[in-house]
Amino acid sequence: MSTTPTSRLADVVNRHQDELLSEWVQAQQLMTSRRMGLITNADLERESRELLGLLQRALADGDGTSVDGPQWDPVRDFLSGLSRSRAEAGFSPSDTAMFVFSLKQPLLSRLSQEFGDDARSLIDIIWETTSLIDRLGLVTTEEYQKGREAVIARQQRELIELSTPVVKLWDGVVAVPLIGTLDSERTQIVMESLLERIVETNSTMAIIDITGVPTVDTLVAQHLLKTVAAARLMGADCVISGIRPQIAQTIVHLGLTLSEVTTKATMADAITHALDQSGLRIAPVTKE
Repeated sequence: MSTTPTSRLADVVNRHQDELLSEWVQAQQLMTSRRMGLITNADLERESRELLGLLQRALADGDGTSVDGPQWDPVRDFLSGLSRSRAEAGFSPSDTAMFVFSLKQPLLSRLSQEFGDDARSLIDIIWETTSLIDRLGLVTTEEYQKGREAVIARQQRELIELSTPVVKLWDGVVAVPLIGTLDSERTQIVMESLLERIVETNSTMAIIDITGVPTVDTLVAQHLLKTVAAARLMGADCVISGIRPQIAQTIVHLGLTLSEVTTKATMADAITHALDQSGLRIAPVTKE
């Protein structure tokens, strides 16, 4: 008989793998929390069989008191992929965690049959088994959370990109209307988008409209100046439009200076200025 709870557990899983798999799959199929229609019985059995096999190999190669060792890498990788795929399929983090937790019942039943006559050994192996399954269940929850955070971060970036379009107004003139708070991350995206558009259109004039920016403080002013400086390095002059009376007063009160930047009250004024700089003029059509 093996001398450690881990080796005993590995031996039980190895000798009774088929029975454990059958009981585990049945337990999952009977669970009321199972999302019917999100996974087929064949896929459920395949995923259960793969995890049970990986679990058996990890137990045979190392310590069952921790899932951080290199021998547990295949198990963690499998659970990470499972968490992501199930999240995309519509499973909740609890559903995915229960996939692992539901292995407890068949395992503990089998261990009770094997070590029921040795109370000390049974207590030790049950404690290690429950702790191991709990840690593996937490892995799925952590990976699910990481996946959700990555999706949210990507969506936030996409929303920022969509909210800062750079449009071509005329040959050599582009504009970017800003709406909402201008922070460091968004400034970087605005700067990248504006510079790319300047190069694509070979523009020499860029209008940055802040009509939709609720407040302008020192940080926002610094972000604007960085964007203007970057555009100038690409050979384009900048005009900042949307300087409302409240914003003008705030800038003066804070002691900020935009003296090196052309500013206009409205987008229309900025467009007129840009066209003038390009040698163009807007004039009404004379009807004959």
